Amino acid sequence: VQLQASGGGLVQPGGSLRLSCAASGFTLDDSDIGWFRQAPGKEREGVACSMSIGGTTFYADSVAGRFTISTDNVRNTAYLQMNDLKPEDTGVYYCATDFPPGHGTTWYENCGPFGSWGQGTQVTVSS
Repeated sequence: VQLQASGGGLVQPGGSLRLSCAASGFTLDDSDIGWFRQAPGKEREGVACSMSIGGTTFYADSVAGRFTISTDNVRNTAYLQMNDLKPEDTGVYYCATDFPPGHGTTWYENCGPFGSWGQGTQVTVSS
């Protein structure tokens, strides 16, 4: 199981970024997918997730209406579209999956438990 996150960078407030999470070794369509972030000096927090059953999505209150999680089953890649970015969105963003079953310990809303993590991609929102 491998997750490769990419797409981070430096963006001005109000700008947009799209993060990608390329999966290999398993099928995204059969798995819950989550995006988490960790700001300097803070604990990791859940940002968004998508359940494999029913495709239900959940978002943190701080990003609802600005971020959108999606998956491309042909490319086996998950995305996090981030619009209207704010300085408080700065941090390292990680994607995660609940595959293989029984491996994870981290829940976000009704998604998980997540146990396989990508390497993280840095997002910096600054003027």
